[in-house]
Amino acid sequence: MSESATSAVPGMTVASAFAGMRSVAPVVFKAGCPDCRGRFELAASALRLAIGATSRTTFYSFTCPDCGAAVRKPAGERIVELLTGGGVSTLRLHSAL
Repeated sequence: MSESATSAVPGMTVASAFAGMRSVAPVVFKAGCPDCRGRFELAASALRLAIGATSRTTFYSFTCPDCGAAVRKPAGERIVELLTGGGVSTLRLHSAL
Protein backbone atom coordinates (compact mmCIF):
# COMPACT_ATOMS: atom_id res chain seq x y z
CA MET A 1 0.00 0.00 0.00
CA SER A 2 1.43 3.36 -0.92
CA GLU A 3 1.02 6.71 0.74
CA SER A 4 -0.43 8.26 -2.39
CA ALA A 5 -3.63 10.26 -2.33
CA THR A 6 -6.82 8.22 -2.15
CA SER A 7 -9.63 8.68 -4.63
CA ALA A 8 -12.21 9.13 -1.85
CA VAL A 9 -10.52 12.17 -0.30
CA PRO A 10 -8.29 14.16 -2.66
CA GLY A 11 -4.92 15.06 -1.17
CA MET A 12 -5.19 12.70 1.81
CA THR A 13 -2.46 10.13 2.32
CA VAL A 14 -2.39 7.13 4.61
CA ALA A 15 0.18 8.90 6.76
CA SER A 16 -1.97 12.01 7.13
CA ALA A 17 -5.11 9.97 7.84
CA PHE A 18 -3.44 8.24 10.80
CA ALA A 19 -1.39 11.22 12.00
CA GLY A 20 -2.09 12.04 15.62
CA MET A 21 -3.51 8.62 16.46
CA ARG A 22 -2.09 7.07 19.59
CA SER A 23 -1.81 3.44 20.51
CA VAL A 24 -4.70 2.04 22.51
CA ALA A 25 -4.14 0.24 25.80
CA PRO A 26 -5.37 -3.35 25.82
CA VAL A 27 -8.74 -3.92 27.48
CA VAL A 28 -8.67 -5.74 30.83
CA PHE A 29 -11.59 -7.04 32.84
CA LYS A 30 -11.79 -7.34 36.61
CA ALA A 31 -12.88 -10.76 37.78
CA GLY A 32 -13.05 -12.90 40.88
CA CYS A 33 -12.87 -16.60 41.62
CA PRO A 34 -15.65 -18.12 43.74
CA ASP A 35 -13.35 -21.01 44.78
CA CYS A 36 -10.26 -19.24 46.13
CA ARG A 37 -11.80 -15.74 46.41
CA GLY A 38 -8.93 -14.32 44.34
CA ARG A 39 -9.44 -10.94 42.64
CA PHE A 40 -7.53 -10.18 39.43
CA GLU A 41 -7.58 -8.58 36.00
CA LEU A 42 -7.89 -10.65 32.82
CA ALA A 43 -7.14 -9.79 29.22
CA ALA A 44 -9.93 -10.32 26.68
CA SER A 45 -8.05 -13.36 25.37
CA ALA A 46 -8.43 -15.09 28.78
CA LEU A 47 -12.23 -14.96 28.66
CA ARG A 48 -14.82 -16.81 26.57
CA LEU A 49 -18.43 -15.76 26.08
CA ALA A 50 -21.21 -18.18 25.15
CA ILE A 51 -24.52 -16.69 24.00
CA GLY A 52 -27.47 -19.04 24.23
CA ALA A 53 -31.15 -18.79 23.45
CA THR A 54 -32.02 -17.76 27.03
CA SER A 55 -30.42 -15.93 29.93
CA ARG A 56 -29.81 -19.32 31.57
CA THR A 57 -27.64 -20.43 28.65
CA THR A 58 -25.68 -17.19 28.26
CA PHE A 59 -22.47 -17.11 30.30
CA TYR A 60 -18.79 -16.21 30.32
CA SER A 61 -15.97 -18.40 31.50
CA PHE A 62 -12.29 -18.25 32.38
CA THR A 63 -9.63 -20.17 34.27
CA CYS A 64 -8.63 -18.67 37.61
CA PRO A 65 -4.98 -17.61 37.37
CA ASP A 66 -4.55 -18.14 41.14
CA CYS A 67 -5.97 -21.63 41.73
CA GLY A 68 -6.61 -22.96 38.21
CA ALA A 69 -10.35 -23.49 38.74
CA ALA A 70 -12.67 -23.36 35.73
CA VAL A 71 -15.08 -20.49 36.44
CA ARG A 72 -18.43 -20.00 34.71
CA LYS A 73 -20.67 -17.02 35.45
CA PRO A 74 -23.99 -15.85 34.00
CA ALA A 75 -23.86 -12.94 31.55
CA GLY A 76 -26.75 -10.53 31.31
CA GLU A 77 -27.23 -8.08 28.46
CA ARG A 78 -24.85 -5.46 29.91
CA ILE A 79 -22.07 -8.01 30.51
CA VAL A 80 -22.50 -9.34 26.95
CA GLU A 81 -22.16 -5.77 25.60
CA LEU A 82 -19.02 -5.09 27.63
CA LEU A 83 -17.33 -8.37 26.77
CA THR A 84 -18.09 -8.26 23.05
CA GLY A 85 -17.06 -4.60 22.91
CA GLY A 86 -13.80 -5.49 24.63
CA GLY A 87 -12.87 -8.15 22.11
CA VAL A 88 -13.76 -11.32 24.01
CA SER A 89 -14.19 -14.37 21.78
CA THR A 90 -17.86 -15.26 21.45
CA LEU A 91 -19.56 -18.56 20.74
CA ARG A 92 -23.22 -18.55 19.74
CA LEU A 93 -25.07 -21.62 20.99
CA HIS A 94 -27.87 -22.98 18.82
CA SER A 95 -30.83 -24.82 20.24
CA ALA A 96 -31.80 -28.21 18.88
CA LEU A 97 -34.83 -28.20 16.60
